[in-house]
Amino acid sequence: MLELRRLTKYFGGVRAVDGVDLTVAEGEILGLIGPNGSGKSTIINLICGLFPLTDGEVVFRGTDISTLPPHERVALGIARTFQNIRLFGQLTVWQNLWVAQKARGQGRGFLRGWLGGSRHDRVAIDKTLDFFDLGHKRDELAGNLAFGEQRRLEFARAFAAKPSLLLLDEPAAGMNAEEIDQLDARIRQLRREGVTIVLIEHHVELVMSVTDRIAVLNFGQKIAEGTPAEIQTNPLVREAYLGTQTAA
Repeated sequence: MLELRRLTKYFGGVRAVDGVDLTVAEGEILGLIGPNGSGKSTIINLICGLFPLTDGEVVFRGTDISTLPPHERVALGIARTFQNIRLFGQLTVWQNLWVAQKARGQGRGFLRGWLGGSRHDRVAIDKTLDFFDLGHKRDELAGNLAFGEQRRLEFARAFAAKPSLLLLDEPAAGMNAEEIDQLDARIRQLRREGVTIVLIEHHVELVMSVTDRIAVLNFGQKIAEGTPAEIQTNPLVREAYLGTQTAA
């Protein structure tokens, strides 16, 4: 479904992403892990078109989308959450999902879709809110939600865009153990419904639990790739996270 070819991004003299090759198969849950500053979120921003590439290609379903603007990538079926929550705080919970749903493919008809819209669309939003346990919050302003609820709403908003590829940037950040268990179950359910997922996460237990395959970044480069079991025993991964004995 997704192929990154020699993906490269410089910020001035800093190589945030340095020649990364990576593929994501349809129906897969791929984990993307690494120390802080290793380039994980930058890769998500490059896939979504938020940052322009310095070099390389982003190929989605066989088509090079490297120069497409973000809204056209959403229309193709790519949605994401953000590491730092970016909700529409002055809109209600329900309206946040409505915006996401209408943003995919509406173009100049967006306002018309906002004012009207089909009953089917409205029912779909209500079902999504129920799935993320937010139905009882539908009329509250997003900015008034508790932190865990805001995390769930951002996840729900991304799913409301009807993606085939969903990019999750640290969705478990700030969640308690019960909320993480619920997140685990929702990720598995979305995969059963045909959504392909790329998961950036520092919560190692969650990553090891739900992913089929993991890629590890360090200093902008991919240093390892494999199954969760293979990654746990990889010496390069251990060194990246823990440092060598001498350095320690």
